[in-house]
Amino acid sequence: MAIGKQWSANSINVIMKRKLFFVLAFALLVVSCQVTETLTLNEDGSGRISISMDLSEMMAFSGEFSDSVKTEKVDTIMRFKDMLAEKKDSIAQLPKAEQERLKKLENFNFRTMMDSETKQMFFDVYTDFKDVSEANELMNAFESSSDFMPSLGPDTSVNKDPESGGMLAVNFSFKNGKFVRDAFIVNKEKHKVQMDSIKQAEAFMSGMKYKLKYTFPRRIKSISVEDARFSLDGKTVEFEKSFLEYFKDPDVLDFEVELEK
Repeated sequence: MAIGKQWSANSINVIMKRKLFFVLAFALLVVSCQVTETLTLNEDGSGRISISMDLSEMMAFSGEFSDSVKTEKVDTIMRFKDMLAEKKDSIAQLPKAEQERLKKLENFNFRTMMDSETKQMFFDVYTDFKDVSEANELMNAFESSSDFMPSLGPDTSVNKDPESGGMLAVNFSFKNGKFVRDAFIVNKEKHKVQMDSIKQAEAFMSGMKYKLKYTFPRRIKSISVEDARFSLDGKTVEFEKSFLEYFKDPDVLDFEVELEK
C-alpha cells in the first residue's frame, strides 16, 4: 500500500499491525489453529503476558506452503519500540489520542519462529509488566476484534473510526491472593456487526481454539472453572474454548483463582 506524506490514523494502524496480524488470514482457513494466551504472575504482581498463534499443523499439512519455505529457518524478535521510532515523524501528525494509543504498544515484542525441518511455525506477541493491571494493555492495545480478525469480505470492517474504541477488552486484577480475569464487550453495536459478518466463515473457524495458560506464584486453592487442567505443582492452570465461542461471548473465559497462603 502506497503511503503518502499525510498518514491517516487508519493507515498507521495498518502499518503498525501488518506484520502481526497478516498471519490471522491464514488462521481462518486452518481448522487446527490454536491461539494461546499465557500469563506468568510473580508474587509482587509483576510478570509476563503473551498471545501466541501456533500454525505448525498448517505448515505440516500444506505441501504447497511447506515447499515454498523449505529452505527457511526463522527465529526473530521485532520490538514495537523500534517500529514506533522509525515512523515517529508520521505518527507525530496523528491526533494526540491516537499517538497515545500507539505508544501503549511501545513495550511489546513480536517473535516469529518458523522451521520447515521440524514443521514448526508460531507467532508470539508479548510484554513484561510491573503490575498485573498493565497486562490489560496486551488485549486492549489491539483495540478491537476487527484488528485481531481480518476483514471477511467487502464492507465488513467495523473499525473505521480509531477514536471510537474497540469491541472487546480484558481486565486483570490480583489482590490478597485472588486473581480475576474479566473479558467483556465494549462496543455492542460493533460486536453485532462483526458477528453478522463472520457467519459465512463459521465452518472454517469452527476448529479454532482459544486457550488460557496461567502460572501463579503459589498453589491454586480454588478456581471458578470446572474443566481446568492443573500442573503437578498446582501452580499452573489450563483450559480452552472454541475461538468462535469466545468471540461470541467473552465471558466464557472469565475466571477467578484463589491461591494458597
